[in-house]
Amino acid sequence: MTFQIWGAVFTGMVLSIMLLNVVQWTSYRDRIYGLYTLYMLAWLFYFGLRVYEFRDWFSTETNYFVRAVAPMGAYYVYFDFADAILDLRRQRARFYQHLQYVKIGIIAYVAGQLILCYQLFGWNQSVYESTFISMRLAMAVLGVYGIYQMLTLRTSVARIYALGTGFLLVGGLTSMFLSLSSPSEDWSGPFWNVSITYMQLGIAAELVCFTLALSYRQRQVAVRSAVMEQELTNERQKHHRDQLEAELAFQRLEKERNEIQIRALQAQVNPHFLFNSLNSLSALIEDDAQRASLFLDELSSVYRYLLRANDQTLISLKAELAFIHSYCHLLKTRHGDSLRIQCAVEPSLLNRQLPPLTLQLLVENAVKHNSILPDKPLTIAIISSPCDHLQVRNTIQRKTVRVASNGVGLSNIWSKYKILNQPLPTIHEVEDEFVVTLPLIN
Repeated sequence: MTFQIWGAVFTGMVLSIMLLNVVQWTSYRDRIYGLYTLYMLAWLFYFGLRVYEFRDWFSTETNYFVRAVAPMGAYYVYFDFADAILDLRRQRARFYQHLQYVKIGIIAYVAGQLILCYQLFGWNQSVYESTFISMRLAMAVLGVYGIYQMLTLRTSVARIYALGTGFLLVGGLTSMFLSLSSPSEDWSGPFWNVSITYMQLGIAAELVCFTLALSYRQRQVAVRSAVMEQELTNERQKHHRDQLEAELAFQRLEKERNEIQIRALQAQVNPHFLFNSLNSLSALIEDDAQRASLFLDELSSVYRYLLRANDQTLISLKAELAFIHSYCHLLKTRHGDSLRIQCAVEPSLLNRQLPPLTLQLLVENAVKHNSILPDKPLTIAIISSPCDHLQVRNTIQRKTVRVASNGVGLSNIWSKYKILNQPLPTIHEVEDEFVVTLPLIN
């Protein structure tokens, strides 16, 4: 196989690897694939101008300049590529710093070759060859040092990368020594007789190793990403479970707290209601024993409801109205026609709910703060209103002697609605009426 055929094979091999790398670069959007592509382009540029027919297009000075400088461009990119794939600036900070100094040296070398090759101060073949060989030997020493630093990382990617660097180093040194021993080469002869072939073999082997290293690195990244994603998923699931458990615990505590508060509010009603009822009974016993007996029967019936209501947070409007009917019977036993109770509620609302004893507190509050006289009776109306609310209305005829009040009745109702997280009742006066609007609960 002639060198020309081998050159085509080599170029096709590099282009195939570069095409695969471009596809990966497009898929992963990783800077490292861009550096790898640039590295291969640098070598293709070098061999295109240095070896193949393109070298006949340029002057002797340009060919000398390309021979000395083009590999330095590839090495310059190589340093950044090594840092990207091996994370040298973090793993080997001192070695990374040395590479930065070498990059400065490469720039200085390129500037010197530019001056020398284009004879800005005259042409000197011996100086050119001396600087050329010295730079290649220096890069070889740096290559040995770099391989040692990579092997100390003790990772599979670093070992593969070091092996590829070793191939490049051996190929470059072999090519250099063969070119020194046989300055004139037959480019049309067998490929193994051309010294630069061995550099191309080293580069081809290096690119294979670098491609394997990149694939292995990408697989490691994928595995780490999968593990991290699984850990994040497990952590999110655990956090979600903990959050649900915390919410359930909080709901249980809230429920217990609300039950305790409602029972405490109901306990406020019982002594208050019993005290007023016993006062009424005491007065009736002195005036009319028969009415007192009937009053006591009704009181027993009311108190049975009161004891049952103490165990409930909500009660139906139908049951509350039945209780109010008995309770108002007790009041009318005492006040007669001086107290008028009216009830007009839509049947569709009877299954709605409200806190127990709410209506009793409002009726009792109206009786307590208003005068009840035969010529000026007190009217209390329990009626349904728009928006499916319930209104308790009473005429305003305040007693001339102010009645002491601790505000237990109304505040008790408001507290119950607030604990149940329901809209609060409203109070307003319309003409000569005191109106309390109660939201009914589904």
